[in-house]
Amino acid sequence: MGLDLKALVVRERTKLESFASKIVAVDAYNAIYQFLAIIRGPDGMHLADAQGRVTSHLSGLMYRNINYLSLGIKPVYVFDGKPPSMKSAEIERRRQIKKDATVKYEKAISEGNLEDARKYAQQTTAMKDGMVEDSKRILTLFGIPHIDAPSEGEATAAYLTQTGKAYASASQDFDSVLFGAKKLVRNFTNSGRRKIPNRNTYIDIEPEIIDTEKTLTELGLTKEQLVDVGILIGTDFNPDGFERIGPKTALKMIKEHSKLENIPKIKDELETVDYEQIR
Repeated sequence: MGLDLKALVVRERTKLESFASKIVAVDAYNAIYQFLAIIRGPDGMHLADAQGRVTSHLSGLMYRNINYLSLGIKPVYVFDGKPPSMKSAEIERRRQIKKDATVKYEKAISEGNLEDARKYAQQTTAMKDGMVEDSKRILTLFGIPHIDAPSEGEATAAYLTQTGKAYASASQDFDSVLFGAKKLVRNFTNSGRRKIPNRNTYIDIEPEIIDTEKTLTELGLTKEQLVDVGILIGTDFNPDGFERIGPKTALKMIKEHSKLENIPKIKDELETVDYEQIR
């Protein structure tokens, strides 16, 4: 689901060129899912080769990395390993969303509604057999290193920033901040415009960098307290979060009570969450 920290973190707009000569650890699955979701025809169908094999992700990887390399950026792609057992509820939630979206997509196609068809097709995005290996192969051909994480790719990417092996991690998800990334880059591509679904409106998209230390200072929190804020909102390990608690309320609660265990309002609900393991 991705953690909803957008309203809290300190985000600074930047240019892709600012990452020249820097090593950036890219969340591979996040990038590949983006390409599979976005690179589609008007009817929502993926790009495919003559044998019908999906190539949207390969096209995305090729052109984006040509851009990185031409600017002197040094990407390292980090692939997910085995998902932790705590993530099973979130994985099931995503599976159900894709199943529902498939039904809506087929209905939109039968009605000739291409705009809705494309929207629902994006929600059905899934990694198929061979896609990961094909992605690794094209990266190898480009001379771009890739790493297999023991579990969550974002966690390994964050570790690379902590140890100085990477300048930043790149992902659209804010989870990287809770995993301890020193810097997180979102929209790690050229500036552009994106259409808002079902509206004739476009928004500007450009790279932004989130400095975790600056965010903690601005919020007046420790890293451990920010993790507790995330648990209140909802993470991949407790996707529902806590009832009627959004980012601003979560921040207020942790600033007032210091940690989850001290918040009287959530005492009963907290007993149903394995928050220590999530931490």
